[in-house]
Amino acid sequence: MPPEWAAALVVEVCAAAGRPGPAVRWRRARRANSSGVTRPDLGQITVTAGTDPIDQRLTLLHELAHWLAPRAPRRRRRTSHHNATFYQVAFALYHAHGISAAEAILREGGRYPSSLGHARRLGVAGADEAWHARRAALRERARQRRPMRILVPEHVVRLVRDGRWTRCSVCGVRVVGPTLARMRRRAGRHVLLATG
Repeated sequence: MPPEWAAALVVEVCAAAGRPGPAVRWRRARRANSSGVTRPDLGQITVTAGTDPIDQRLTLLHELAHWLAPRAPRRRRRTSHHNATFYQVAFALYHAHGISAAEAILREGGRYPSSLGHARRLGVAGADEAWHARRAALRERARQRRPMRILVPEHVVRLVRDGRWTRCSVCGVRVVGPTLARMRRRAGRHVLLATG
């Protein structure tokens, strides 16, 4: 059972949007950060609540934004659910329900860096500075990274089974997910690199 404040927030947000509310499953965790998942097909939101009360509230509002935002069309068998439409709903909910712009930028940007670009386009206070700071940090990290060296030169990928995994027989690297599906349809090439 969710705490009273969480149940009241769900009712308030869904009533304001004119939508029926989801069933909310609430779990507790000993870590500071919370996490959540929205399952529209089951009509429920699950929140694993950490010890930080602001993060609990933001996570619940994030999941409610998933509940309320229009579903994005599927592309390549995937749903892009952290898109501009979603963040328009999410940042409006954060603002309307007591999450400061600074907290929203800090916490969303920490979990989903793409949120900074969306917040910037939406004109959320502090988003532009956070976006520029992240870009500077990425440039600095790239500058400090040691140069890559080639372990195995470019070669045609030859797929072989290794127990439950599929590997390239030339370099031994596991091939998984969309790359595996693409390599099964037509042969491809790759290079095995390592740092320093």
